[in-house]
Amino acid sequence: MDIVYIRALQIETVIGIYDWERRAKQQVLLDLEMATDIRRAAASENVADTLDYAAISQRLNEFVGSGSFLLIETLAEQCAALVMREFNVPWLRLRLAKPTAVAAAREVGVLIERGERPA
Repeated sequence: MDIVYIRALQIETVIGIYDWERRAKQQVLLDLEMATDIRRAAASENVADTLDYAAISQRLNEFVGSGSFLLIETLAEQCAALVMREFNVPWLRLRLAKPTAVAAAREVGVLIERGERPA
């Protein structure tokens, strides 16, 4: 199994349960590790033969940026489902951080794994 990854994808969205959080967009950070087999792309040098991290990043930016979420857990689940469904990813690890959630912490968030990890 090979992994294509994206680190610290910054997206502005409405997220939070408090009234003040619902009034303005906040930044979230996404890290993704996605299972794939890169051998075909390595041989062909064609982006169509691999996971296109630019296309995945753009799609997540569109989805998250236009949405409104109460919990980071909800956002993480929806992002994972979107990537797996739209980009045919069998397994992923997604880390979603909300840097401004707790003043005394650099960031808080969730880390989830979904799907079956290929051998």
